[in-house]
Amino acid sequence: MAESVELPSRLAILPFRNKVLLPGAIIRIRCTSPSSVKLVEQELWQREEKGLIGILPVRDSAESATSGTAVSSGMSGESDSHKLDSKNQQEVIHWHDRGVAARALHLSRGVEKPSGRVTYIVVLEGLCRFNVQELSTRGTYYTARITSLDMTKGELELIEQDQEFVALSRQFKATAMELISILEQKQKTGGRTKVLLETVPVHKLADIFVASFEISFEEQLSMLDSVDVKVRLSKATELVDRHLQSIRVAEKITQKVEGQLSKSQKEFLLRQQMKAIKEELGDNDDEEDDLVALERKMQGAGMPASIWKHALRELRRLKKMQPQQPGYNSSRVYLELLADLPWEKASPELELDLKAAKERLDADHYGLLKVKQRIIEYLAVRKLKPDARGPVLCFVGPPGVGKTSLASSIAAALGRKFIRISLGGVKDEADIRGHRRTYIGSMPGRLVDGLKRVGVHNPVMLLDEIDKTGSDVRGDPASALLEVLDPEQNKTFNDHYLNVPFDLSKVIFVATANRMQPIPPPLLDRMEVIELPGYTPEEKLKIAIRHLIPRVLDQHGLSSDFLQIPEDMVKLVIQRYTREAGVRNLERNLAALARAAAVKVAEQEHLVPFAKDVQRLSSPLLDDKLAESAEVEMEVIPMGVNNRDISGAFRVASPMVVDEPMVEKVLGPPRYDDRETAERVANPGVSVGLVWTAFGGEVQFVEATAMVGKGDLHLTGQLGDVIKESAQIALTWVRARASELKLAISEETNLLEGRDIHIHFPAGAVPKDGPSAGVTLVTSLVSLFSKKRVRADTAMTGEMTLRGMVLPVGGVKDKVLAAHRYGIKRVILPERNLKDLVEVPANVLSSLEIILAKRVEDVLDQAFEGGCPWRQQSKL
Repeated sequence: MAESVELPSRLAILPFRNKVLLPGAIIRIRCTSPSSVKLVEQELWQREEKGLIGILPVRDSAESATSGTAVSSGMSGESDSHKLDSKNQQEVIHWHDRGVAARALHLSRGVEKPSGRVTYIVVLEGLCRFNVQELSTRGTYYTARITSLDMTKGELELIEQDQEFVALSRQFKATAMELISILEQKQKTGGRTKVLLETVPVHKLADIFVASFEISFEEQLSMLDSVDVKVRLSKATELVDRHLQSIRVAEKITQKVEGQLSKSQKEFLLRQQMKAIKEELGDNDDEEDDLVALERKMQGAGMPASIWKHALRELRRLKKMQPQQPGYNSSRVYLELLADLPWEKASPELELDLKAAKERLDADHYGLLKVKQRIIEYLAVRKLKPDARGPVLCFVGPPGVGKTSLASSIAAALGRKFIRISLGGVKDEADIRGHRRTYIGSMPGRLVDGLKRVGVHNPVMLLDEIDKTGSDVRGDPASALLEVLDPEQNKTFNDHYLNVPFDLSKVIFVATANRMQPIPPPLLDRMEVIELPGYTPEEKLKIAIRHLIPRVLDQHGLSSDFLQIPEDMVKLVIQRYTREAGVRNLERNLAALARAAAVKVAEQEHLVPFAKDVQRLSSPLLDDKLAESAEVEMEVIPMGVNNRDISGAFRVASPMVVDEPMVEKVLGPPRYDDRETAERVANPGVSVGLVWTAFGGEVQFVEATAMVGKGDLHLTGQLGDVIKESAQIALTWVRARASELKLAISEETNLLEGRDIHIHFPAGAVPKDGPSAGVTLVTSLVSLFSKKRVRADTAMTGEMTLRGMVLPVGGVKDKVLAAHRYGIKRVILPERNLKDLVEVPANVLSSLEIILAKRVEDVLDQAFEGGCPWRQQSKL
């Protein structure tokens, strides 16, 4: 070994991070750091001092090749020298103490950037191994005195006679020749490489071949440290053989894949290659395999045995499919749905406290005593027998009376999750049962989808607006609900998309509707109907004070410190602006008052933008800084998260109190007044009836008039067939009793001779139908023919027969409440409706005079002031 050597290259390449230069290899590096640029400029160009060599650490190589002959495709990447600054001096001292001397073959200088930074590209050829004897610093880079580790000529001749070396050489050349033969078919470089194999010494060939392979940094260091030629040949043979085997495996994978696919399926080819590579590597990582994760999720779903068998069969079919096949995605979505459904997961049953449930119902809903009592009874049965198959409660009533919130209160009392399924406008049976998977875009029904979203199989499920389902060529959703609401059938509910039975018996179903008539009788038979009538003005007042006003103030960022609505103003709004059965219009009117108050509060100039408990601080220094528009550090005190009002940020002198002028200014002129009924019945031929609508009870005026004609009857007001027939019956009865009622001189007199009768129901844009206007029509006609006015404080309802009997009607409670809201004092009802008055609140009954009628004559006797003067002469 030579003690020291002076090399013309003036550079020593030390291994650093992930790259090692071996003798015989050629690399290209990019020098960008200040230390490496300085090293290149001084050592390669100036050649100032001899005996020292500049150290250049290699981070990564952009190109790697042998001396003019490529053995394999080189690595690609970025390269750069390490920055030899003060922060990295400790790291440089602990670098590997063995490296490769390099000769600069080419040097190019890049364009200098505006920042003064220069980039050099240096192409280097490895020469020989060396040891670092001494490190020294020159400016911003390091230099070293090195000792060469290459063998002398005598040592080389001696080792070539060693039998072990000869055997290793033959084995290495045989392996290398086999590798070259394979590469000759792929890269057409075998001829030049064979010449290299015959002319270059074996110990140098080992470095050249290994430098062409992609090996780990540790293996590169091990090869660099192999100064012994035998050890170097042994390691090189092992690496060449490993590279040869990897090429054979790649060829095997390629042949296996290409034998299964057509040439046009490029994407499929890539996926098959990936699959074959994983098989060869044995890489079956469960964490990264989506199908394995899906299978685990299905195992944890708790499916019944029969359904699990079906799911496994579908999963095996999915595993055999390729992702690009048409049915792959639909099968996967189907299995994910099966895994997401709550087959066993349930909400824990809490210890039911009936007292707490009652208090909650009273806090959430004012009035509705009978309804709340029925709910408490329902909960009591659930407490005594948790698995009882209770009836399906169906809340029927006008909008805005609290049907949906009652269902939510039931869920809260039971401690179960609550989900609402809207059925309004549903006309497709598939919305309930789901679409079959054979259709494009198929999906499960709303019930199964709701159970998936809620995540438990025993929620309280609200079937909202069950009376608004329709039917067409796509089926009848109401008929599909028959199985859902039948406790004997819903244990095996079969959704068309699932195609497996799902147990709905643990679900507590609650339904809501505005009317019972549109609900098919078989479906109505499966539910227990609980009617929710409209609220009385007194109940509306209590609801507004307890619930509506606090909620409206909170929604508009106000409080009682800013706006106060007195009780008498709430009464005024109820009487003159709202007459619906619910409280939604009342809440809208209160919200309009709150918006007007919010505008006034926001516009006031004397608002103080500080919290109530914070005193304003003043100082000359602060005032000066503010005057000069300087930046001042200030502490920000955030408001409460749940306190969205402005009471903590603003303060006003006095709260705004709503009065009657403000109500009229904001809400406009009154829509209703107590004089409406008296004004409309001021003339003969007008009577006041009571009708039931989907929005609750309403007062309906009936107007009749006579004119010259041929005895025809004209009916207007968007009337249905039933009410038209009632008008015909009423006119026939009056004509038949004309002489007895002193409306005609004799029985032979034609009451309609020379004149027509026109009956009109005002609010002509609103459709009207039903039999309960019979007595109202008779009263209107008698008033017309007798020219006597009907009492303005009296309203009536009842169906009549051709013989003059008054038959019972429905919706009595709603009609009585409507009369109470309109300020009517007397109500005429059929005698057989006496039992329905039990449902009417006592305070409403105490303010009304209820008159029961068995025959039409009883109605006429009470409808006119002073009684019917003709009844005494009547022979009926």
